[in-house]
Amino acid sequence: MLQLYSYFRSSASYRVRIALNLKGLPFEYVPVHLLKDGGQQHTAEYQRINPAELVPTLVDDGQAIGQSLAIMEYLDETRPELPALLPRDALGRARVRALAQAIACEIHPLNNLRVLQYLEKDLKLDETTKATWYRHWITVGFTAVEALLANNPHTGAFCHGDTPGLADCCLIPQIANSRRFETPLDAFPTIRRIETACLALDAFVKAAPALQPDAV
Repeated sequence: MLQLYSYFRSSASYRVRIALNLKGLPFEYVPVHLLKDGGQQHTAEYQRINPAELVPTLVDDGQAIGQSLAIMEYLDETRPELPALLPRDALGRARVRALAQAIACEIHPLNNLRVLQYLEKDLKLDETTKATWYRHWITVGFTAVEALLANNPHTGAFCHGDTPGLADCCLIPQIANSRRFETPLDAFPTIRRIETACLALDAFVKAAPALQPDAV
């Protein structure tokens, strides 16, 4: 069985949980708590699995794969008979990858846990200033994503057409994080509409942070 090293609140892990559910793949959930014990991702045991000390890590037949986007594409490539996360056509795949990367490579890295910890512990920013930083980069990123979605005829019920895929796997966790930090989302009606469509599906509901075994 596939193993997923995951932290319930990690948006990158959340993406992969959704992808696994969309493809109907059972997996063993292996919790890696990013705050307990000084951060369990820093242990020597976990470093042997993922030297970057990040989650998620997928282990398939003894082979460890890091980085959420790489994991999701790997699942598509190795299980092509299951529901696809990427479209069949090259332009469609490029569009979905661009949307996914706009979130995973532009928004998320500025707001992930180790960046927030650095802002707090090393730069001595208070909670209010840290939250302002977070909301700023969410707003900048979502403004671009909203435009990409709202102005493209390939946007359907989901980010690309009427079937959820890779871009939706990235979007929903980022929205969840945005709501945690009370980021106003009124300016993003297309994003919010897609969120509603996604959260009507079991694959997204079951992947939610609050339902994971390590949720605290």
